[in-house]
Amino acid sequence: MNNGLTSASLALLDRLSRIAQNHPKRITAAIATLLLTGGGGAFAVASLAPDPADLPRSTVEYAVESLASDQSLPALVEIPSYSLYRSDQTRSSDTAEAILQRLGVADPAAAAFLRSDGQVRQTLLGRSGRSVSAETTDDHRLISLTARWVQDDSGNFRRLVVQRKGNEFTSRVETAPLTVGTRLAGGIIRSSLFAATDASNIPDAVATQIAEVFASNIDFHRALRKDDRFSVVYETLEADGEPLRSGRVLSAEFHNNGKTHDAVWFQDTPASKGAYYTLDGESMRRAYLTSPVEFSRISSGFKMRFHPILQKWRAHLGTDFAAPTGTAVRTVGDGTVDFAGVQNGYGNVIYVKHRNQHVTVYAHLSRIDVRKGQSVEQGQTIGAVGATGWATGPHLHFEFRVDGQHQDPMVIAQQSEAATPVSAASRAAFNRLASNMRIQLSAAAQVQQASAQ
Repeated sequence: MNNGLTSASLALLDRLSRIAQNHPKRITAAIATLLLTGGGGAFAVASLAPDPADLPRSTVEYAVESLASDQSLPALVEIPSYSLYRSDQTRSSDTAEAILQRLGVADPAAAAFLRSDGQVRQTLLGRSGRSVSAETTDDHRLISLTARWVQDDSGNFRRLVVQRKGNEFTSRVETAPLTVGTRLAGGIIRSSLFAATDASNIPDAVATQIAEVFASNIDFHRALRKDDRFSVVYETLEADGEPLRSGRVLSAEFHNNGKTHDAVWFQDTPASKGAYYTLDGESMRRAYLTSPVEFSRISSGFKMRFHPILQKWRAHLGTDFAAPTGTAVRTVGDGTVDFAGVQNGYGNVIYVKHRNQHVTVYAHLSRIDVRKGQSVEQGQTIGAVGATGWATGPHLHFEFRVDGQHQDPMVIAQQSEAATPVSAASRAAFNRLASNMRIQLSAAAQVQQASAQ
């Protein structure tokens, strides 16, 4: 039977072949008609199909066993452990919890140890301004805590270390040498020197030194102008690479009211007494300091004023320096103590006699540190600011007398003679230092300009 079907199929194909050869146009038209008819039918069927949105829907739920049913997530995804670090400054009101909270530590056991440990209580809690840092685990448990501070002028710093050992903590206090670094900075005057140094993150101690260095050239209370600018190179005292405090100003440049003033610290030998000089080698030191206290706000200058106690206008024949009680008072020049004691409205007062019939007066002191007849040197501490005598608050009343006549101390100081310049024997060493400082001050000026932009 299969052979019969095969023979019939072959005969049919042979016949269709002969028809196609004899009538090709008819065959082509028939195929086209068939395709068009089939396409239209397909289109009609598609158009009459129901909207899928109207078809019934059902939800099929099937429970699948979790691949992590017997394992924790860290076992599936290996996340390495890590440490967190944070630093801060201590405050006088700090408790153990307050310090740890600012350092990002969440560890009751560590807090309990800090509260109970004697070394921590003595050197850390309630102590302000100490640098403190912490290392913690990734879940904020304390690994170690380190505090650093400078205790004296020995050139060393103290380090408190608290460490975790298993579930216990230990503490120890170490002593290590400070290292000296150098920093460049600059600023632009917008309102005051301290506002400018604050804006440039320059420590107050450096700002005070700048004012002291240029005091004989610039009246920082009255002569500053907006857009005056300065550059400074200063030391930093560092512990474990972290600056703890600022050191000496090494060089500075100040552009004030169209004039440029510069200064560099020069010490010929380690045993010699260093001083500030201009970059040309002229001494910045004059016979008298412009102020008997470190740079301070002048509350009442050399002029007429309304006396707060006598309630009437009268000449104020001196300068008042507002400062907290206990602030050190220094003599403005070399001399001899002519009087040290209590005197009328001056309260505790010191008179210092200098050469050329010059006398300086320091009144309202809370403390007197010298005695009559004692020789004193410029800058030596002779007492402390107070409010004794006719004083409405703590301040220093300062007078400068020439042949018994009261003079403006600021003018006298700025007009006094300068000390000797750099010696010929030290000139070569000084010139090398000055050349290096010119380069650093130029770099500091670029830093200041870049930050201003």
